[in-house]
Amino acid sequence: MNPTREIWILGATGRIGRAVARDVARRGLTPALLGRDEARLRALASALPGKPRIIVADTVQAMVAAIAHDTPAVVVNTVGPFARTAVPVARAGANGTHYVDISNELSSVVDLLALHNEASVAGSCLVTGAGYGFLATESVVLKLCQDRPAASRVRVDTVPFISQGGVILGSAVAASVVDSLAAGGRRYDNGRLVRADVGGDAQTLTLPDGARVVTGSAPSADLEGARRASRAPFVVAASSAVPSTPLSRLVVPILSVLVSWSPLRDFAVRRLAQVRSPKPTHDRTASWGHARIEWPDGTVREGWLRAGDGMVFTASVAAEVAARLAQGNYRPGAYTAGALFGPELAEAAGAQFIFDR
Repeated sequence: MNPTREIWILGATGRIGRAVARDVARRGLTPALLGRDEARLRALASALPGKPRIIVADTVQAMVAAIAHDTPAVVVNTVGPFARTAVPVARAGANGTHYVDISNELSSVVDLLALHNEASVAGSCLVTGAGYGFLATESVVLKLCQDRPAASRVRVDTVPFISQGGVILGSAVAASVVDSLAAGGRRYDNGRLVRADVGGDAQTLTLPDGARVVTGSAPSADLEGARRASRAPFVVAASSAVPSTPLSRLVVPILSVLVSWSPLRDFAVRRLAQVRSPKPTHDRTASWGHARIEWPDGTVREGWLRAGDGMVFTASVAAEVAARLAQGNYRPGAYTAGALFGPELAEAAGAQFIFDR
């Protein structure tokens, strides 16, 4: 097997990793499976066409070493927290390997995009935010802002839906959640990135299907995607997954301070990693991305993206981006998924735009 033709899936035995591997194989491309558990990797490989090869690596350092040694065509990183994995893994492919991740962590997205000149010189393409948590709102903003001047204010909201309950979160997801909580909320205020209360800016939204949800400020990279796509100086990013009651807005800042202490942070990650995702308690069948944009001339536009199961959509986006990079459809540098491929990427991954008439 020639590694330079392979698409490596990091964290291949996780739910999203497995889905990406299946999607890559379905497209007739060659996945390679990288993870910590050899038995689970072998079980997945045996269920895929061509029985792709496996690479066992149990640390970020081991992943980096394997990538630098074998020079795969593309690396898809599904291993969080991305603040710790994205930059070292992306830099491991400085010899021309392309990189994709599904991060919606503000710090990791900003750090990855800062590698633009480095990647351009190396001839590689680095893509971050290739998943529901980022593209669902970025693509709506890009669509609404096409052929428009810079906006003045933007608010984006995510309303995630996961159809499968009872899934163990795992250490990578747990670490991402805890680290985001420790970092606290952010918003753009007159072009400056400032602290914001997690769960603040609460707002009730009526979804296109008629359901009503409450969203509150979230410590996510949607914020950066919306700012870049709109060029607005005032930006808020919110989610229905963030507690936004008055009590939660009092408690969450305290928790943020506590988990910033390393021993407590590690304990919180270990406990949260064993938690199973809740089963849906509603009849919703779709995840949504929403944006409301104001311009200096008083124009206001609003739009939605219907994306189905959030994890399924994430896997589809990551596989679509990896396939395009492997087939030579890219330009060197570091980009968000929407900035590189446009809002139609979301449609290619199975989503649908809905706009006010």
